[in-house]
Amino acid sequence: MLIPVLLLVAGIFIFLIWQNNSIVITRADYCSEKIPSQFDNFVIVHISDLHNKEFGKNQVVLLDKVRNINPDIIVVTGDLIDRRKYDLPAAMNFITGAVEIAPVYFVSGNHEAWSGEYPEIRKRLIDAGVIVADDAESEIVRGESSIKILGVSDPYFLTSGYLEGTNVADMAKVLEQWSGYEGFKILLSHRPELFDLYWENNMDLIFVGHAHGGQIRMPFIGGLFAPDQGFFPEYTCGSYSQGSSTMFISRGLGNSVIPVRIFNRPEVVVVVLHSNQGGL
Repeated sequence: MLIPVLLLVAGIFIFLIWQNNSIVITRADYCSEKIPSQFDNFVIVHISDLHNKEFGKNQVVLLDKVRNINPDIIVVTGDLIDRRKYDLPAAMNFITGAVEIAPVYFVSGNHEAWSGEYPEIRKRLIDAGVIVADDAESEIVRGESSIKILGVSDPYFLTSGYLEGTNVADMAKVLEQWSGYEGFKILLSHRPELFDLYWENNMDLIFVGHAHGGQIRMPFIGGLFAPDQGFFPEYTCGSYSQGSSTMFISRGLGNSVIPVRIFNRPEVVVVVLHSNQGGL
């Protein structure tokens, strides 16, 4: 009787190690008539919620996977660090490797907001060559055409804990300034549950994280819990569309309060842009 029990325990242990350390690459195509033809087959790698998680020495496993994708840009949508086990040098191991692969764009998450260390985090990112997009816009130019990269800082810079709720007043003002821009817009944010705010302000392609895929995923049910959405959350992974807006959610790479992922492996999202001229 003891041997079967030990085998079961060992099997569960191995399964959890695999679930929490084996990265899956999720690929998607995105087509829009607003994408200039010069940006046809433009490859975006989306990283989110690393939470100081390490994949091999100096992030070699994660960086090798990103390098093999050969992206045009890398977008990081917050929680690079974890405020409970804060280790900026470990987080920067990924960043210093990523900027050698492609331009890196970053927006803050709630863990940056609540860490008390964001000025130092921001400085280290900028010194490494990262474009910090918090409440800022950038432009990528190819030939005579361009696309906008827009970013919003996490609203939890205005609060000190989950119980205070989410104050989106500043975010709404920033998004409203950009809503009338007629060119193709990519928005970087941390929060999927604010999708209505994004599409109401005419954002085209949106990258977010925060939900950790629901942390534990069950067949036919999906994710069980996500911060700021509660149990059985609506937005946990994949893509969602409303009007002319499409939002891609990363399940993230690391863990925070809940230390394990179940049926929810760490994820790197890859989105390839296609103009109508280029087709799919």
